[in-house]
Amino acid sequence: MSRVAVATSSRLGADAAAEVAELGGNAVDCAIAAAMMTMNTQPGVCALAGGAYVTVWAAGSAPITIDGNVAVPGIGNSGPAGEGTAVHLGYGGGLDTVVGAPSVAVPGSLAALETAWKRFGAARWDQLLEPTVRAAREGFPLPSAAHYYLCYSGATVFGRSRDGHAALHHVDGSLKDKGSSIQVPHLADSLAAIASEGSRIFYEGEIAAKIAAHVRDGGGAMTSGDLRGYRAIIRDCLCVELEGWQIATNPPPAIGGAILAAMLLAFRGRKMQSWDADSLAFLAKVQRAALWYRREKLDLSDDIPADAALLLEQARDGRLVNAFVSASTVHTSVVDSFGLGCAITASSGYGSGEMPEGTGLWLNNCLGELELNRRDPASLRAGTRLPSNMAPTIARGSGSVLSIGTPGADRITTALHQFLVNFLLLDLQIADAVAHPRMHLNISLHDNNIALEPGLGLGDDAQFTITRFPEPSMYFGGVGAALFDEVRGFSAAADPRREGATFISH
Repeated sequence: MSRVAVATSSRLGADAAAEVAELGGNAVDCAIAAAMMTMNTQPGVCALAGGAYVTVWAAGSAPITIDGNVAVPGIGNSGPAGEGTAVHLGYGGGLDTVVGAPSVAVPGSLAALETAWKRFGAARWDQLLEPTVRAAREGFPLPSAAHYYLCYSGATVFGRSRDGHAALHHVDGSLKDKGSSIQVPHLADSLAAIASEGSRIFYEGEIAAKIAAHVRDGGGAMTSGDLRGYRAIIRDCLCVELEGWQIATNPPPAIGGAILAAMLLAFRGRKMQSWDADSLAFLAKVQRAALWYRREKLDLSDDIPADAALLLEQARDGRLVNAFVSASTVHTSVVDSFGLGCAITASSGYGSGEMPEGTGLWLNNCLGELELNRRDPASLRAGTRLPSNMAPTIARGSGSVLSIGTPGADRITTALHQFLVNFLLLDLQIADAVAHPRMHLNISLHDNNIALEPGLGLGDDAQFTITRFPEPSMYFGGVGAALFDEVRGFSAAADPRREGATFISH
């Protein structure tokens, strides 16, 4: 039986992984159990009917990423889709998004998790889902991160469905307090059916029929043909090397992995003792170059693999930085004593607010994520994967395997990059590498603003405006890292910026 180390987005998720580890589950089994729990017990933050990527690296094998991202709908749809409802939320300083049935993309999370289990799992499928089924049936505490988001979106977005609104609100319509017990009507039954029958019931059976009918009746484009035809795609990872470690991350057509790889390559060969003013200034240049490339090239690309390859070429030979001199997620990282690493990142956008009657399943609004979909999804062929920042990553060094990832929209890549620099170049322990202060450059046509946590001594720079945060903030992501070293054993760290949790089996 293998031992495991887990870092995930909630205490319930870590407990679910621990339960599966006791049954003989390996790293992939435990990661799936934790991911299922975090997706279904953090309302608003994530939901099962969204998208996910699973990166797996088994000892002696090549690393792969299982692409379960959401896809453009419309297979067999003869008429035009309706328009979603535009909403403005005060969350995150203010954002615009689109909700309702027309914002729903074809979900892929469940297909990706089941594909990973079929290829690598050691425990039974129903055992992986049992902790989540039980939590849904008995009730689970409303997490503070979910409560924070629902304070902005509870009425506007999640008031759109009768069962969803009832689960999150008191009879007088006020939002339940954080820590309150949440029971979503029908959710446990849907999860129990998936545990018993697998993903088939979600994509082809009774649940699929309810989802397709609900979206159709609400004016959305998704059809039963979209669900029936959805397949998770196994891709070779995008791999780079830094300080003797091989780092495998999410490949194109996702964008996050390419941005992370480019920023890592820009730091290759750089000698650092600390995040001094010179290193922070260089980091700002690297972030500006990579994020501008994304904005001006990758976001609008007709050939993302070719344009991502050009980005990496520029990063390798130094042109990336020199050329610029003048988007709610959950994550689980697991490693085991057999050297198997698994990283799962999942998202359902900001939530469409739609819940098909009798399912207890909130649907995504990934077609309505305006900051990710700078190309109109309606112009894309049905089945096309939508853009994504998600970058679940596995790294291997001499006798060690590391699994990492983070939620955090466009801060995913900058948070992971700084963690890896802290761990690989500055030789910090993983808990210190996770907790270390971070910065993130916000790119716009009018301003380059650096968001900065306390403890980083970046001086004023005329090229940037600086927003200094008074304390560490969940704005900068929530890195989860799990490490197995053949000599030193296990270690795991969950980001203190979020409600993450860890578990190491004995």
